[in-house]
Amino acid sequence: MSYKEYAGAAGGWGALKATTAHLLKSDNVAKNLMNLLRTNQDHGFDCPGCAWGEKGIPGRFRFCENGAKAVNWEATAKRVGSEFFASHNVSWLNKQSDYWLEFQGRLSEPVCYNPTTDHYEPISWDAAFTLIGRHLNQLSSPDEAEFYTSGRTSNEAAFIYQLFARRFGTNNFPDCSNMCHEATSVGLAESIGIGKGTTRIEDFSKADAIFLFGQNPGTNHPRMLETLASAYKRGARIVAFNNLKERGLERFTNPQDPLEMLSNGSTPTTSDYFIPKLGGDMAAVRGMVKILLARHREAQSRGGSVFDLAFIAQHTQGMEEYLARVDATEWSQIEQQSGLSKQQITKAADIYQAADKVIVTWAMGITQHKHSVATIQELVNLQLLFGQVGKEGAGLCPVRGHSNVQGDRTVGINEKPSPAFLERMEQVFGFAPPQQHGHSVITALEALRRGDSKIFIGLGGNIVAAAPDTSRVAAAMRGAELTVHIATKLNRTHVTPGKASVILPCLGRTDIDLQASGPQQITVEDSFSMVHASAGKVDMREEDIRSEIAIVAGMAQATLGKTNPVDWQALVDDYDRIRELIAQVFTEFGDFNQRLDLPGGFYLGNSASEHRWQTPSGKARFTAHALPQMIVPLPADKTAGQQVFLLQTMRSHDQYNTTVYGYDDRYRGVFGERNVVFFNPDDMQQLGLKTGDLVDIASLWHDDIRRQISAFKVVPHDIAKGNLAAYFPEANALIPLDSFGDRCETPTSKSVAVTVCKSTQPALLASTH
Repeated sequence: MSYKEYAGAAGGWGALKATTAHLLKSDNVAKNLMNLLRTNQDHGFDCPGCAWGEKGIPGRFRFCENGAKAVNWEATAKRVGSEFFASHNVSWLNKQSDYWLEFQGRLSEPVCYNPTTDHYEPISWDAAFTLIGRHLNQLSSPDEAEFYTSGRTSNEAAFIYQLFARRFGTNNFPDCSNMCHEATSVGLAESIGIGKGTTRIEDFSKADAIFLFGQNPGTNHPRMLETLASAYKRGARIVAFNNLKERGLERFTNPQDPLEMLSNGSTPTTSDYFIPKLGGDMAAVRGMVKILLARHREAQSRGGSVFDLAFIAQHTQGMEEYLARVDATEWSQIEQQSGLSKQQITKAADIYQAADKVIVTWAMGITQHKHSVATIQELVNLQLLFGQVGKEGAGLCPVRGHSNVQGDRTVGINEKPSPAFLERMEQVFGFAPPQQHGHSVITALEALRRGDSKIFIGLGGNIVAAAPDTSRVAAAMRGAELTVHIATKLNRTHVTPGKASVILPCLGRTDIDLQASGPQQITVEDSFSMVHASAGKVDMREEDIRSEIAIVAGMAQATLGKTNPVDWQALVDDYDRIRELIAQVFTEFGDFNQRLDLPGGFYLGNSASEHRWQTPSGKARFTAHALPQMIVPLPADKTAGQQVFLLQTMRSHDQYNTTVYGYDDRYRGVFGERNVVFFNPDDMQQLGLKTGDLVDIASLWHDDIRRQISAFKVVPHDIAKGNLAAYFPEANALIPLDSFGDRCETPTSKSVAVTVCKSTQPALLASTH
């Protein structure tokens, strides 16, 4: 490992250099140059990376550095087929790094695991579908199967996937939403009647203030940086609450701005930066409200107001109970839990009060805590007090992490479907869907671990690497009777097979999807409820690969037999037919095929932004939560006599979700290593540690299971005292499977109680190369 503090801005020449390096590494330079020019363009394909929206400015590149990595990574010329699997047994493959596995290239033919030889071996598509159908039909109950979905999945594939599984008889739909923004879906739905954000991309150009909580756009959704820099230039106040300093939240050099590039200039992306403790954002917002409430009461004594009383009276309920909770919250608890002083919180309140139009935006730094739902509802409370919902230039904006994770949920990937949706499914397809709630990711993994579930089907994703409690999840997958993986590249989950296992290679976003009626397009939904068409341009016809839709249809046909609710082959032949079915089930998709011709796609609408509150009372709801007593609730005997830190897992800059593109984290100054842990320098000094020292990290939990990662290199960073950060999936082993958010079951990846000691392992073992 080498460490050198990064002095530059986010973006700029560093981003162009990294983009070029990954373009060359793809072994497909000429084609990928053309692919990048088509990324996020009308009549092009949607980036397989983040879900940030588009402004639709003509003549502009619409990809960022990490989007370019995703495109080059997918559209590589490297191939993984039967010769590769004949050369490497699965036990050996499982010892390789996550980076090495995916770097081998695109999966190019279906394979089936042979436990006798410990190799994957070729299998025909028909034989694979027959195998899957036989295993499914041998189950004692449909609820013994888990149908997992990744956010990469298109609307069309997700819709027929849930149709297949519901006709089979289960609502077991664990999906990546469960692991990232489930708290958002729960918290917003309870408060404003819809589990989506209320803003559109255009609102960012009209907001007076933008408050960002728990997110790192420079790595996780870099196209947001241009939006923030543009807002800063026109005078908006941009306030960041993040428990460590991130270069993307400080300044940005726009690679499409010749003046900034040639002058090595940059634009700030925030005007004010606060570093709360992990899990302390709710307390910080409670402090802001406490200050603003005092000012409101003072204004009322003079016949005025600070809050938007007309909006509150017309559109909300529960304010009195909430404000009573604010009054009961002591400043000592606010300051201790947030890690911020009353003076700092007052400054944030000043900015908020002075703004006429405010956007509040957040990501997984907010959603992956035990009290994540309560934190999101605290953000909603603040916005409701000032009428900042359903107002131009204002609103609530969860930033989704994957390009169609929101769309998959919209079209039915939901383990807790509404009665209205199930009724509509029955009306359209003529069968009674199951009514009982199914499994989320956590409950699905627990069911597999206990042996209650027998089959895992993954439509994309890398569940072993993505989930918490790595060794226990891997054991659960190995115990399954059958695991099925629909994927573009080899990953950790594939080399952790069940007793029987099939890998089915699928087309990616960059690929041409040619069916009987001609080239097809699929659709995705971004964070702003915009639906876009996507059609790739890479010809993969020489490979034995099928589209996700064709694979789902093949499994359904082989499983359901005469009970099929649709003609699956007709849907494969022409995806317009799938969109017609989606429009029959969901009114917001009316004239689906015709509206796809609109430049930039079409807007699905948002009931809360129109002040239609789909709540039991018909109004937006204030929620009165107490601040948590402990961020990680542990009995005293678990922490007695130990120095306890709170650790969060996070991405490096050379990473997207579980896909590792390389070993550098440029903005944090780390090169050539992933087994690192970021420390506050004062904490390093207190423990007698210096940069590069090796430490072992063990988590604390209610059970007696030993969860530890060893020989991680210490790196100093501007992070809240008492907090640590490490990369996932390497640090996922520390997160207990039964540590998850209240009412949302999202793993608490941002609040893991740990102890640290100097490592006894040699330095060589710290490398993931």
